Amino acid sequence: MFEFLRRLRRPPTPIADAVWRDAVDATPWAHALDPQRRERLRELSARFLHEKTISPIGELELGEVQRAQLAALCCLPLLEFGVEGLRGWSQLIVYPEAFRVNRSHTDAAGVLHEWQDELIGESWDAGPLILSWADVLADCEDPRAGFCVAAHEMAHKLDTLDGLLDGTPPLPRPWQRQWARDFQLAYDGFIAEVDSGRETAIDPYAAEAPEEFFAVATEYHFSDPRLLRDTMPDVAAHLQRFYGPSPFA
Repeated sequence: MFEFLRRLRRPPTPIADAVWRDAVDATPWAHALDPQRRERLRELSARFLHEKTISPIGELELGEVQRAQLAALCCLPLLEFGVEGLRGWSQLIVYPEAFRVNRSHTDAAGVLHEWQDELIGESWDAGPLILSWADVLADCEDPRAGFCVAAHEMAHKLDTLDGLLDGTPPLPRPWQRQWARDFQLAYDGFIAEVDSGRETAIDPYAAEAPEEFFAVATEYHFSDPRLLRDTMPDVAAHLQRFYGPSPFA
């Protein structure tokens, strides 16, 4: 623990020019940023690599460029929020592809139900962030398709910074009230649309819970901001203020 704290106090080592260039070339969102914001992302990514342990699972190997790429993707939602968004956790676990987790639930009758979920990402409260490398690469190959698993899971990390996973990250009080009102209205309307059986423009997974609504909307902010603006203008406006303009705006 002493060694870990001492390492955190040291300034981060800058990402080497060649490594950063290759990481940006492999990360469409970083490549699309203006030079000033790209340099900001580079600084945040260096801090990420300094503070977080990146743990590949199984036979997966991640070189310097791949690690910088992961750091850039995770820091993309922090361009406006800042380094405080990295608080409260220390490890990024990377599976080669989608992974299975065991779930259990005891219903009202006291019956225990157990099953397995297949996931491409997960964010533990005060624990690691977990990503599927195959899905990270798929997002980068088609960056405007409405998906960005790293941004989704980082939205959960930001959401929990105030101690609650509820779809509202830490905000100044007046903005927090406005955010909660506008997101709740949009969420309720989206649930009604999903329940009606109509096909939705936004991934219906957003109807699972308020926190998933925020995380899915975050993906669209970065990967299809026009669609988000056309379907949920108030949500899009809040996210643009929170995250800054989408690289694909």
